[in-house]
Amino acid sequence: MSGTARSDRRPAEGSPVARVCVDVPLAHLDRPFDYLVPEALDADAVPGTRVKVRFAGQLVDGWLLERVDASEHPRLAYLEKVVSPEPVLAPEIARLARAVADRYAGSLADVLRLAVPPRHARVEKEPHQPAGPADLPAPQPGPPVAPGWPDYPAGPALLRALTEGRAPRAVWSALPGEDWPARYADAVAATVAGGRGAVVVVGDARDLDRLDRALTAALGPDRHVQLTAALGPARRYRAFLAARRGDVPVVIGTRAAMFAPVPRLGLVAVWDDGDDLHAEPRAPYPHAREVLLTRAQLADAAALVGGYARTAEAQLLVETGWAREVVADRATVRTRMPAIAPTGDDPQLARDPGASTARLPSLAWTAARDALQAGAPVLVQVPRRGYLPSVACATCRTPARCPHCAGPLALPSAEGAPACRWCGRVAAAYACPECGGRRLRASVTGARRTAEELGRAFPGVPVRTSGREEVLESVPAGAGLVIATPGAEPVADGGYGAVLLLDSWALLTRADLRAGEEALRRWLAAAALARPAAAGGRVVVVADGALAPVQALLRWDAGWFAARELAERRELGFPPAVRMASVTGPPAAVADLLAESRLPAGAEVLGPVPADGERERMLVRVPRARAAALAAALHAAAGVRAARKAADPVRLQVDPLTLF
Repeated sequence: MSGTARSDRRPAEGSPVARVCVDVPLAHLDRPFDYLVPEALDADAVPGTRVKVRFAGQLVDGWLLERVDASEHPRLAYLEKVVSPEPVLAPEIARLARAVADRYAGSLADVLRLAVPPRHARVEKEPHQPAGPADLPAPQPGPPVAPGWPDYPAGPALLRALTEGRAPRAVWSALPGEDWPARYADAVAATVAGGRGAVVVVGDARDLDRLDRALTAALGPDRHVQLTAALGPARRYRAFLAARRGDVPVVIGTRAAMFAPVPRLGLVAVWDDGDDLHAEPRAPYPHAREVLLTRAQLADAAALVGGYARTAEAQLLVETGWAREVVADRATVRTRMPAIAPTGDDPQLARDPGASTARLPSLAWTAARDALQAGAPVLVQVPRRGYLPSVACATCRTPARCPHCAGPLALPSAEGAPACRWCGRVAAAYACPECGGRRLRASVTGARRTAEELGRAFPGVPVRTSGREEVLESVPAGAGLVIATPGAEPVADGGYGAVLLLDSWALLTRADLRAGEEALRRWLAAAALARPAAAGGRVVVVADGALAPVQALLRWDAGWFAARELAERRELGFPPAVRMASVTGPPAAVADLLAESRLPAGAEVLGPVPADGERERMLVRVPRARAAALAAALHAAAGVRAARKAADPVRLQVDPLTLF
């Protein structure tokens, strides 16, 4: 840390003006401010360093963006301190942060808080040996075509392009049972062999651990770092510095890694971009997929968007020609996929008339029994965790709600009293306000209750649960039942003999634009863990086979469903076919911001609709060609409100995951 005494300050001789982004979260201050660099700080005040400056009478943090020779302002204040001479903000990341802020109607300071982790002084002072040419992977002629990628006609060409230093852009639909961490490791290894670096983002820690093992096998130890908020301040900052200093060519992580400063970036990749964990919950709410695609565009790097499912956003990349799809031919898909059957089609209803209403129809029960008898594990996917997360009056079926806050009541166990899921109060003496009934029935059955029911149906079979309280990474081969919530399904040694997808209505009937897409994503992720049909693998989905998401599952054709979904959204005017912004806050504040906004021509204002509490939400829709103008207009209006110190805050989100 360094500073200067005010009495003897003189400007530095070369490029004495520093352009600084002040860390002040106000929209009207979203621009660089010029400061003089004192001669005493000349050596330390390099672009990318953290500094402290006087701003509005206070000492505030800032980022030194660049040094220039002159300023258009006649009188300038001096930099007060250089917090650290470490240039943690790389020029590429500064440009990326500005682009992300502009895309999401946010401010540069907000994005930089996401991009660079908080400083850890002790870690910064640790001994560091700069990596030399002998320490980093040298460009090589290129590895032989990795096993697995030849299953996709365009796969070998993708790896060759990465090895040769080109910038292919691909949307990859993974086959059932695919070892996707190994395929991503192959792509990263090809990129490193070409003398460039890579950034790979996954949704959660379990996927990150699998990718970490695959990359260690492909590259060797100490060739990559993990970057995730769960590491803790010291470990996270140490990993960040290793990437910024060029000690490693590869960074993997959760969404915290999307801004990782990798030198000579050659590949950005995201796995399962439909996972809502990729959406940043802090302003300006960027999505990891969009940040990485922006990086690919700015750095002329390759991009890989992969998953068992395909989002409408990924399909748009294919249809516009920005990316090429990497898919297997139908014969290979049929060879690799399990036998998949719905319970709601006509032949099944003829054999089992109760299949349309039963929670575990005979087809599902038979599939589980046969797999267990063959000594194979069975996976049961349940959309909700808990015991009975939603209950209703057993007499009139009125949903049971808390007498204090009107929140939904739930049963924590077979012996437990109903309790509110919002306020936590126990409603032991609950009586239905409609009929006075005191008995409750299940509206939604959770994972724990499902485990209890199946344990009785298959006595003597071990039952494991995987969910929020404990997520299993893997389970051994052999007969056993695994009850898991979506996203918590463990990998089974040798694959599952049967996968049962229960309570499909809970996914399909959500009031959400992405309900069908999300249901298919969760089903494919679970079904991909089953053995191929030739090895006895079966998947039973408790749903009507005529529904489009179910049809896509039966055919294992995520691309068909994504194209259908995109076409419908294009016709109805929903993202990603258009750009849509959400404006949420108190009604008067929302109206005030929209009145200040100079919206582009053709903008449609929709709403209002109720949000949480006393707030409401308005939606603004424009064609994609006017997306930048919409973001600029909303950001400018937010700046006007901030300048006059408007009391009520308004939340701006561009292309939010949830619209309704």
